[in-house]
Amino acid sequence: MSTSSEIFQFEKDFAGALYCVPMAVRRKLDLCGVKVSLKQWNRFALEEREWMVAQNCETAGEIDDYGRYVMNVIEQRTAEPAQLLERDNGAEWNGTSSVPQRVVDYSIERDVAPPTPAQWAKLSPLQRFAIFKLTRPGHSNENFVPAMREFGLIQ
Repeated sequence: MSTSSEIFQFEKDFAGALYCVPMAVRRKLDLCGVKVSLKQWNRFALEEREWMVAQNCETAGEIDDYGRYVMNVIEQRTAEPAQLLERDNGAEWNGTSSVPQRVVDYSIERDVAPPTPAQWAKLSPLQRFAIFKLTRPGHSNENFVPAMREFGLIQ
């Protein structure tokens, strides 16, 4: 399994059995601009969910293929049209030269030290995505601190 398909320890309880959408898939969905609700996800066959975890989604061609596959599965399993979103090219979370301000602010609000630029740069793209995603406004992101610990950013 590539690092872009990893299921993190902090999400094993809910994503390990693929009942919830793991960060690896959430990143791929953001890259291809397709929204999958939890209700839709749970209508997918286990093999389809496993494919979505394992499939590469890095190059423009892979991203397009992934998006087409997901849209097809949504339509087959739910009889609903796929909802398209603006594609996320990762500009906010994928840069390695500085820690996104949202991550810094969220860390401070939770009384944990934000990642240093050097720590941020050492994270994999999927790890940076996960930390960034776990700082979304309006969500109780109880996995933020466990993710920071798992990635070696805090003790």
